[in-house]
Amino acid sequence: MKLTTRGHYSVKALLDLSLQPRYGPASVTDIALRQSLPAPYLEKLLIELRKAEIVQSVRGAQGGYRLARSPAQISLGQILEAIGEWDEPFPIAAQDALANAEDWVAAAVWKRLGQHLKSVLYGITLEDLYYDARSWQAAQGAETSFTV
Repeated sequence: MKLTTRGHYSVKALLDLSLQPRYGPASVTDIALRQSLPAPYLEKLLIELRKAEIVQSVRGAQGGYRLARSPAQISLGQILEAIGEWDEPFPIAAQDALANAEDWVAAAVWKRLGQHLKSVLYGITLEDLYYDARSWQAAQGAETSFTV
């Protein structure tokens, strides 16, 4: 499974929001500038994430988007599902198309691998990704400004 541009941009935006003081709102324009993302495309992704209750929109002069819950409660699986990027990584033939025991065994293996992958994606949180990025930056001697 490959993280697409939609997935990559969504994670970058959410990591950016996780850096806001008390997870306060940030405008689409500010996020787009900090993360070098196209603002109109980012807006569409944030709307999808809002529908999935991963972010909240805040109206007003100091408005924008903010995380709907803590980064520890938002998984990579939830993010990918919210933007329509989750599908079965190993499509399996219909049961009536499985002609012999080898086909059944292969289908069972692929099904289990798909279940484990899904479990892993739902086990990786936005908080985990934040600390992974920070660790990498520290190892590179990067400054504390955060761009994913």
